[in-house]
Amino acid sequence: MLNTILSIAGKPGLYKLASQGKNMLIVESLTDNRKVPAYAKDKVISLGDIAIYTEEGEVPLHEVLTSMRNKEEGKVASLAPSKASSDDLRAYLAEVLPNFDRERVYPSDIRKLITWYNILVNAGITDFTPEETPQAEPEAAPEASNAPEAAGE
Repeated sequence: MLNTILSIAGKPGLYKLASQGKNMLIVESLTDNRKVPAYAKDKVISLGDIAIYTEEGEVPLHEVLTSMRNKEEGKVASLAPSKASSDDLRAYLAEVLPNFDRERVYPSDIRKLITWYNILVNAGITDFTPEETPQAEPEAAPEASNAPEAAGE
């Protein structure tokens, strides 16, 4: 599900991919359900491609959002991101992801993370598990079926 949820630089909120046009995407806002174009010049990133820095490496965003959902019991975040201090934001993320990299994850990143989580929950999106890509399985199946034919010849 997170692969079709997009963040667009310079535009507030999150968007769901609705369709594709020539040199643009048609996206639907998760907050007000309006459809708007996102052009090739816009910096668009899928939430499925985002990770949070930790001391050991990176943790995919879906794992952090799932941890937030478990902490908040599926409700919006208990911390208001716009009013929280930097220390409060770091303490909140430490509850959800204890080993986050405190030097590379800035308070603005945590604020954005909490805001995104609230938008997703308000839109009814609470299953953050990544989708399995069915493309990998069909590719493996023909190779397996071709192997016996080649051996029989």
